[in-house]
Amino acid sequence: MSEPTPAARATDRLIELMTRLRAPGGCPWDREQTPASLKPQMLEECYEVLDAIDSGSREHLTEELGDLLLHVVFQAELAREKGDFTFADVANGIADKLVRRHPHVFGDKTVEGAAGVVTLWNELKKEEKPERSSALDGVPRALPALMRAEALQKKAHQVGFDWPDALGSLAKVREEMAEVLAEIEADFAEEGEGAANPVGDGSSKPPVSPRTAEELGDLLFAVVNLTRHLQLDAEALLTTANDKFARRFRAVEAAFQAAGQDMKAQPLEKLDAAWNQVKAQETKS
Repeated sequence: MSEPTPAARATDRLIELMTRLRAPGGCPWDREQTPASLKPQMLEECYEVLDAIDSGSREHLTEELGDLLLHVVFQAELAREKGDFTFADVANGIADKLVRRHPHVFGDKTVEGAAGVVTLWNELKKEEKPERSSALDGVPRALPALMRAEALQKKAHQVGFDWPDALGSLAKVREEMAEVLAEIEADFAEEGEGAANPVGDGSSKPPVSPRTAEELGDLLFAVVNLTRHLQLDAEALLTTANDKFARRFRAVEAAFQAAGQDMKAQPLEKLDAAWNQVKAQETKS
């Protein structure tokens, strides 16, 4: 019999540690946890893995992958205690699925490139899950909204329900934008603000109707569709925009602090001028 591999020994050690933490006399916090109570931490660990990938740090990624693996082991231990399944069931289940979904590697199927692999994977997945009656089944509702929008659109694309190209999607964005503007103008006109300048000063809640909120949602969905047609990732684009805003805002903040001025006390025109100066400096560099 061959010796266990380093990976097998490390996995066994981790499972044994988790069992010990959950056992009588183990860790009080670990013993209190349930599958549901661990959900927020597990989601947080997923995002920390993504941050580690972006950081390019091997050490950081190694650590964060370990934290995520701990949650897989934790959930499996909770299930083992109830007699539902074990970590071995989880590992064997995904291994069996990989073999089953890769007949072009482990069988006699032939595919053309990565696109062919995706098509074959989806066909096999459909055969394995006959209970799914809709093309949209399998998209988790718990996904972040931008990611879920893209996933739903990709599912619809697979059955031909999609614009033929980015231009069709762009036209839809323009259509939705026009509807948003019309609804906002109507909202402010009803409040006596007038349709010419439907912009509040932030001192009170604007009179936004449910219809306006709905149209804004449709606009966001259409923008995601456009990014998908352009082969871009909406979640990544918004993350980049968030980072850019935070970076520029902190630079504006630092400028006022260096001048000994209270940012809250400055008029919008001065804040906007400072923002444009930071933006111009970034553009030059």
